[in-house]
Amino acid sequence: MVTFAYVSEPLEVTCDESGAEGEKLVGGNTDIFTHAAILMSRRAAEECIGELRERAPTPASQYAACHVLRDKHRGTLRWLLGPSGPLLGRAHVFLTEKPFLAVRKIVALLDAGHSPGVGLALDPRSSARAVTLYREGPRAFGPARWTAFLDSFNYLLRAKNGQGVTMSVDDAFLLVDELRGPGPAGEIVELLWQARPRVAAFRERLLEAPHVFPTLDPLIPAIVRAVEFWGRGGEPVSIVHDRQTTLTDERIARLRALLDGRLAGLRLAESFLDARIQVADVIAGVARRIAVDELAGRGDPGFIALLRPYVDERSVWGDARTGALLGQHPDAVMSG
Repeated sequence: MVTFAYVSEPLEVTCDESGAEGEKLVGGNTDIFTHAAILMSRRAAEECIGELRERAPTPASQYAACHVLRDKHRGTLRWLLGPSGPLLGRAHVFLTEKPFLAVRKIVALLDAGHSPGVGLALDPRSSARAVTLYREGPRAFGPARWTAFLDSFNYLLRAKNGQGVTMSVDDAFLLVDELRGPGPAGEIVELLWQARPRVAAFRERLLEAPHVFPTLDPLIPAIVRAVEFWGRGGEPVSIVHDRQTTLTDERIARLRALLDGRLAGLRLAESFLDARIQVADVIAGVARRIAVDELAGRGDPGFIALLRPYVDERSVWGDARTGALLGQHPDAVMSG
């Protein structure tokens, strides 16, 4: 007797991002990276874009977040995010506060078992240290030295420093030596000082054989989280993603191995050929603008409330006030 095992078809999720600057987490054009993953049919996405064009017209061939973010279209934006709009329950947004991600990567170096990689989790103690350092550091060290500290490690933890900048372990630890001392932030930096051999070994591994994943790029953990979110019922997930140079064939294969069968496939597509990517672009861009405005203290409480149901509670977010408004889980340990 022949039996046939039922294999469920993978969910096809479509993704795009906003605020990508590769591994540059400090001093870039924006401090916020957003990644949107939507579960919509092509027809539903085309209808969504068609409705947006009716409500917030533009002659542009491709619809984008900037078109609906104009002040005169605030009503359309409320419709888009609200309960009567097309996205609720169909869109998931992963937020990354880039400087906080840099801090989490630095603190991860205190772990003796740390190695280059996508770095999906910190243990609770390391996570708490990252939050403490991020919130206490600017006040304890002063804004200028705090930024210099983050910037030096941003370059140090990249396989390629980029922009003609060469950062050595010796250079980075000159500032570490100045900042270590009493107080919560200083004590964590003291631990980093003690971990200098581990940091040097980490840097050597990056130089000798750059990891298949960029160590600091927020795109990789965002994709992992999209698969985990939409596949939380055990379903395999297939991703259609807007074109990204980060997503090479080698890295896609590595992602599939990392996710142990949960990622059924990942293909890159052009946004002008797939309305779903345009919808993902819109929600990613809208989410980033709302988050940026709120972080700067000029946010709209109504828009924050509308955005909250879409935001992953384990986003990489360090600011306490805005994190509470965005529904961030207080014990989130993602993306170490």
